[in-house]
Amino acid sequence: MIRSTHRRGRHKVFIGMAPGVGKTCRMLQEGKEVLREGTDVVIGLLETHGRQDTARQAEGLEQIPRKRIRYQGVDLEEMDVAAVLARHPQLVLIDELAHTNLPGSERQKRWQDVEMLLLSGIDVYSTLNIQHLESLNDLVAELTSVVVRERIPNRVLELADEVVLVDVTPETLQERLKEGKVYAPEKVGQALANFFQRRHLVALRELSLREVADRVENDILPAITPLRERVMVCLANHHTSKRLLRRAARLAAAMDAPLLMLTVQDPNRFLSREESLIQEECRQLCEDVGGTFLREESAEILPTIARVAQEKRITQIVLGQTMRSRFKALLRRPLSERLQHQLRGLSIDLHLISEGLPAQPANETEP
Repeated sequence: MIRSTHRRGRHKVFIGMAPGVGKTCRMLQEGKEVLREGTDVVIGLLETHGRQDTARQAEGLEQIPRKRIRYQGVDLEEMDVAAVLARHPQLVLIDELAHTNLPGSERQKRWQDVEMLLLSGIDVYSTLNIQHLESLNDLVAELTSVVVRERIPNRVLELADEVVLVDVTPETLQERLKEGKVYAPEKVGQALANFFQRRHLVALRELSLREVADRVENDILPAITPLRERVMVCLANHHTSKRLLRRAARLAAAMDAPLLMLTVQDPNRFLSREESLIQEECRQLCEDVGGTFLREESAEILPTIARVAQEKRITQIVLGQTMRSRFKALLRRPLSERLQHQLRGLSIDLHLISEGLPAQPANETEP
């Protein structure tokens, strides 16, 4: 980590399913490790919540004094961003990224303070619980009956240079809670009966694992097998296209997978009025079922399907038997066989949907 005002600082986020999993301790441990390696490290804001283990981990690290703010006749404290900027360390450790600053603070949210520090060229380590992500707010409320008020935009996590999952089992976290390592003893019973119920923790842990897995997948080479299912349906502006799209949407929902609708249009051929209408209806239906519509112009239909499948890391392709007439002049062998040849080296399942019969997934994968 080189001190520089000409570059943006690097942001590392330690994320977990709930308070008490060890995010802050892990952040402090890694901060002390780079301190021993010669990096200039300070603590910008630390919340121990009375946890002795956390306080011990902070020993040996310089802490920037907090700024006092008088609010409704009471003196309270916030992170002193100006003091951190004046000190200008190479790395600053900041707890509870989703925190809302007191009225009167220069910025409303702590993640905005972090952004200011990053823009000044200071590296930041921060901590975050999964339930504070904006996109998960409704889902977390549905799963736990708890409405999370403090939230951060998803882009904050997306822009982070590194995200580290700090994970324990729900049983381990409940034991920590009972041992008084998370909250004060008088709060344990209420916590276990509400937010820290096992079923809640299981759901939150799954959300954390999925969030980090999706991020890792975005960083790896496209040739590597994806960690998450992705469904693509190929439509040919036929009268059965909407039924095929609905079938693909059900498959995507069952797999908890994103859905992509692809139509490949030959630039040398104009669509009829009926075909244009079908395509527009399918585009609207695709949006209604939460999918993404993609139109590609190419005379090479099968290679285009294969290219898009690889670029989008598709794992499941849904095809209609009615597409065969469109490819009749091109294909001598069955459509699925020719497409499998184009998809060689990719782990993609094909689902062939009959025009007049209930949909049945084909037992076909690439050779």
